[in-house]
Amino acid sequence: MNSSEKILIAGVGNELREDDAFGIEFVRAWVKSMPKCDQINTMEVGIAGIHLVQELYTGYSMLILVDAVDYKRKPGTISIEEVEKLSDIEQMPLDQKREFLADMHYTNPTRAMMLAKALNVLPEKVYILGCQSAKHDGFDIGMSKEVTSAIPVAIKELNKWLAFNPNITETAS
Repeated sequence: MNSSEKILIAGVGNELREDDAFGIEFVRAWVKSMPKCDQINTMEVGIAGIHLVQELYTGYSMLILVDAVDYKRKPGTISIEEVEKLSDIEQMPLDQKREFLADMHYTNPTRAMMLAKALNVLPEKVYILGCQSAKHDGFDIGMSKEVTSAIPVAIKELNKWLAFNPNITETAS
C-alpha cells in the first residue's frame, strides 16, 4: 500500500439493541489491541451515518464497515464480504430523492454510503466485516456470549485479511 492509501474501519450499531453493539465494541477492542498504523483510521459510527460521510471526505482507498449481521448463520460467525451494489441516488425519481435527503440526521450506514457515492467520496473498495448476531430484536444493553467471544476472533481475521489482501502491503501487525 502506498503512503497515500488509507483505510477506514467504521464500527456501526446500537448499544441499546443487544448484539447490534458488535461494530462499536469491535472498534474499541481494535484500538486497544492493535498497534497504531498511520494508514488505518477507526471510528465509531453508531446508528447514524452522516459523520461517516464527513470522514470519507478526508479521502480513503478502502472502507470496512463492522456490524452485526443476520445471515442465518451460527451466532458469532465472522465474515468479510465486499459491498458490490448500492442504490444510486441519481437514478431515483425526484420524490424519492427528496424523501431520502429530507432528514440526514437519521442516516443509517447504508444511506450514508449511498450519499457518499453520490458525492464521489465513497472508496472503490467497501467491505462489511460482519458477525452473526444471536440477539438483535430487543432493547437491552449487553451482547450475547457468542458475539462477545467473536470480537477477538474478528480482530485476528481482519488483521490476517488485511495482511493477505493484494492491495495492502502494510497492516497494523
